[in-house]
Amino acid sequence: MNTKKTLFTTVALGAAYLLKNKNTRDKIMNGVQSFTAQMKARK
Repeated sequence: MNTKKTLFTTVALGAAYLLKNKNTRDKIMNGVQSFTAQMKARK
């Protein structure tokens, strides 16, 4: 259980660091939106 908590904390800190930068945040959001569009198209 402790390993999962550590992994989640690391991921959360990495995401918070990336989302501070507007350019990186826009790239991530575009990637997420295109991924979700692909998943919807498959259904």
